[in-house]
Amino acid sequence: MLKKTKAVILYTLKYGDSSVIVHSFTETDGRMSFWLRIPKTNRAKVKNVLFQPLSILELDIDVNSKGGLSHIREARAATPLQSIPFNPLKMSLALFIAEYLGKVLREEAKNEVLYAYLEHSILWLDSCTGVPSNFHLVFLMRFSRFLGLFPNLEDYHEGDYFDLENGCFVSAQPFHGNFVKGVQAKHIMTLMRMNYDTMHIFQMNRGERNEILNLILRYYEIHIPTCTGLKSLPVLQELFD
Repeated sequence: MLKKTKAVILYTLKYGDSSVIVHSFTETDGRMSFWLRIPKTNRAKVKNVLFQPLSILELDIDVNSKGGLSHIREARAATPLQSIPFNPLKMSLALFIAEYLGKVLREEAKNEVLYAYLEHSILWLDSCTGVPSNFHLVFLMRFSRFLGLFPNLEDYHEGDYFDLENGCFVSAQPFHGNFVKGVQAKHIMTLMRMNYDTMHIFQMNRGERNEILNLILRYYEIHIPTCTGLKSLPVLQELFD
């Protein structure tokens, strides 16, 4: 059965001499993987260069009714990216986010709102000017809504602890060890005031930014065991002054 869908590309894996497995998040079916043969000819309908991390593509696919991998018949850019592939800072952010999504979106079903968030975020990053040094922080925390992990920010008081296991502020130290306090707890409130249009107002140095990033990733790792071992993280931690 032939089907059309838009898809955000997460990553590809080489399969044999002239094929790849494409991992993506689609608008119509959520997380999907495809088999793709890429002939070594300039006349090939599907070009390997299209399948870069966070590319937004329109796909014509042959759905495998027997449950195996579906096949990509044709692919084209839905919205060609103008700056991410050519800007080292933006590309590093894209690689990190794509790797993160590949670990977190394991069995995710159709979710048009989530797909719209991903597409909007990618296009914002592609079109923004300047250095979007806080982009990944905003992306990760806003993304927590789609995983049911958005922190409960009610009843925050100066000096409260943030309980990482239960995602809320508490006045007394939790009995378990997964909590933060003081400046780290206040970071959570700071993050929740940020969005893509206002994040440039929040000035941080590299150390502060990495401290917040590590806090977010620790929060995710507690709830999603697969969210570990990000190979692109060390590179990201060296970016931005």
